Amino acid sequence: MSGTLPRYLAVRKATTDLAAPLTPEDQVVQAMPDASPTKWHLAHTTWFFETFVLIPNLTGYRAFDPSYGFLFNSYYNAIGQRQPRHQRGLLTRPGLKDVMAYRQHVDTAMESLLQDVQHPLGALVELGLHHEQQHQELILTDIKYLLGTQPLRPAYLAAAQATGSPLPAPQQQWIAFEEGLRSIGQGGKGFAFDNEGPPHKVFLNAFELASRTVTSGEYLEFINDGGYSKPELWLSDGWDAVRAHGWNAPLYWRRSETGWKVFTLQGEQDLAPTKAVCHLSHFEADAYARWAGGRLPTEFEWEAASGQEGLSEMLGGVWEWTASAYLPYPGFRIAEGAVGEYNGKFMSGQMVLRGGSVATPPGHVRPTYRNFFPPAARWQFSGLRLAR
Repeated sequence: MSGTLPRYLAVRKATTDLAAPLTPEDQVVQAMPDASPTKWHLAHTTWFFETFVLIPNLTGYRAFDPSYGFLFNSYYNAIGQRQPRHQRGLLTRPGLKDVMAYRQHVDTAMESLLQDVQHPLGALVELGLHHEQQHQELILTDIKYLLGTQPLRPAYLAAAQATGSPLPAPQQQWIAFEEGLRSIGQGGKGFAFDNEGPPHKVFLNAFELASRTVTSGEYLEFINDGGYSKPELWLSDGWDAVRAHGWNAPLYWRRSETGWKVFTLQGEQDLAPTKAVCHLSHFEADAYARWAGGRLPTEFEWEAASGQEGLSEMLGGVWEWTASAYLPYPGFRIAEGAVGEYNGKFMSGQMVLRGGSVATPPGHVRPTYRNFFPPAARWQFSGLRLAR
């Protein structure tokens, strides 16, 4: 187990490094029910290791504070009651200083445990590290949403000084794929979440996939053509969302006297038409695809195409919405115990995204990774790639 310790310490440090640019006030506010405070993320990822690794396996370990089990449990019903998700921003106590002491307490105990090679906990610790990396991404998406609600539109990080003119987007090409059986899912070596398997075969009809993601400039054409005012382009629930929320552009876009502005982690900037359009709901991505004469790919088409020559940005640009509902693969089984609640119980009312984004930790950017969100979600770094 000693080889796991350097990785554990690196992942934990990466989380605190993400929080470092923030003020204590930044870290306690919850701007909407789906976006948790940074302080809560710091505590919850620590609670995961304490609850699932230390308490059952480290002799003599004592919980830092028994009340933290209620405050920082996310959705594990088998563990017990918890603070309601939409009220995480009400937790002014414990303070940030106490949460950081909690992290240090658990890290010290984990170092002791991981130096003992007699504990065969590699898979469980690895799950905890990937879980924490998921929350690293959420720290960025959630704090961006919070800062984007502020009147001063403060930057999370200072913007890098631009050098030269932005490169034009490569011309979109259509890459053709023949019909046939394809292998889907993760079944080899390396970490994978349970929802990435079991590996199985799917038959795909012939299809074509765009060589790159849709750009902000292309999406602006959809806006200028009245895309948000044409009900025939929208799924029924999507049209209801447009009217209920007053959507007329992607999240973080603002029309100013000098043109469109976009809020980023580096503060508000002029719209960059050659960059991938980002922060779209599934409804918006689907409506744009219909307007453009295409469609969204299924998650199986997307995975089968990944790595194909001529396709760019499939891993790590923006999360790409697919046309696939988030459902179990054939033969999927929920793991025993509370950790079985990790993915399986969310397989209803969600749509799959593939590929990763600029906020995704490198180890999570792989062809089989299945991200999932409700179709109206817009605060993630989500865009689209056309299929036909």
